[in-house]
Amino acid sequence: MIHYTGINHLAMATGDMDRTVRFWRDLLEMRMVAGLGKPGYRTYFLEISATDMISFFEWPNVEPLPEKDHGYPVTGPFVFDHLSIGVRELEDVWTLKDRLEAAGFWVSEVVDHGFIHSVYSFDPNGIPIELSWSVPDVDLRAHPVLVDSHPSPVTLEGPGPQQGVWPRVDSPTPREERRVYPGEGTELTAGTKRNWFEDTP
Repeated sequence: MIHYTGINHLAMATGDMDRTVRFWRDLLEMRMVAGLGKPGYRTYFLEISATDMISFFEWPNVEPLPEKDHGYPVTGPFVFDHLSIGVRELEDVWTLKDRLEAAGFWVSEVVDHGFIHSVYSFDPNGIPIELSWSVPDVDLRAHPVLVDSHPSPVTLEGPGPQQGVWPRVDSPTPREERRVYPGEGTELTAGTKRNWFEDTP
């Protein structure tokens, strides 16, 4: 069984990194923990929690998405609906609602979903976000629930991974053949480039 630790990072795109950093770091108070770049390319990482980050690529011709209501069905090619980020206290939901409104961003009323209370908004790139507080004593991870009126046979197999569905790995990569290749980001730890955060308070 594979043991997941959370979302290491969810990579999004922006055409305006400064406005994006202002929103996520300064308005939502997510600490920027890494940034790298060169002409025509940047990627910055912001900390959501001890195990989860969001990152943004800045590409010159990226335009904000047209706003689409969270959870509203669409047709045609589509991948991503919205990003829900948890907060520790219900008071945090109200604080974020007030901050978003004060900064001129549209934000929904607080919505009770039974297991979470949420507000919805959009970041400067048009990315639909939800900020959610988990209702105490309602733990869907500990007690999964399926109340679909027409569940498919696949979902009725249960909440856990089903064995034998995919081909078995008969030839795992031998340890002596395992290679890890350098990619973007190695300069964050190599000590070969100036760390601007060491020079600023």
